[in-house]
Amino acid sequence: MTSAPARPAPHVPALYAVEVRHTRSTPVRYGLGHRTYLWLVDVDGLPDLPRILRPLARFDARDHFSGDAPSLRAGLDAYLASQGVHSADGRVLMLTHARVLGHVFNPLTLYWCHDRSGSLVSVVAEVHNTYGERHCYLLRPDSWGRAEVAKDFYVSPFFGVEGSYRMRLPLPGDRLDLTVQLCHADGSRPLTATVRGTHRPAGTRTLLAALLRNPWSTARVSLGIRRHGIRLYLKGLPIQPRPARPARPVQEDML
Repeated sequence: MTSAPARPAPHVPALYAVEVRHTRSTPVRYGLGHRTYLWLVDVDGLPDLPRILRPLARFDARDHFSGDAPSLRAGLDAYLASQGVHSADGRVLMLTHARVLGHVFNPLTLYWCHDRSGSLVSVVAEVHNTYGERHCYLLRPDSWGRAEVAKDFYVSPFFGVEGSYRMRLPLPGDRLDLTVQLCHADGSRPLTATVRGTHRPAGTRTLLAALLRNPWSTARVSLGIRRHGIRLYLKGLPIQPRPARPARPVQEDML
């Protein structure tokens, strides 16, 4: 097998204008897509925005991991230590939605964790659902960014927790190109999600342009998920019971 070509380290902070697409193949066919923007930031060097713009892009530790760490880096380090990972002491790049006007909803936040030499140690995929819960998957991607992990967190009310995720999560560069597939033991792949976008330096002008194209983007994402859920329910898709599990609430609307 040939190795993946080396990817130059992306310039951060950056904004990616992205198109997100979900395709369901069973038990009903359904597709959806929307445009938004995502931030790529260094967790040790978060953007320092002018005061007037800070309500439009905030990165709060309470929105990730346990929710009570003093910083994003501290929350990530505590999670990695709980998984026996102690070598990710270098640069960490995070792909995420920022809080916009006090609201945030992140279906998926990704952390590319490196050691001090710059080698990728692991990728953390942090998943949030609309029930106010969050869960992390620790991934060890190959040189092409591919990894597979057993699903053990309830996300959509139309899927249980059976199966696994096959992910392709290469480090973003000029282009962002991510894929997540839900796979079942019978070989079916009932859901495929893709995120594709283009890198832009995260200056004031770029942020304002993104906001004009996608006003209050995080609220739109949250409402869009619920709208499509209603459509799927009206199509007759059965609801799968949500297993009881302890989880910390995700504070979407706290200022």
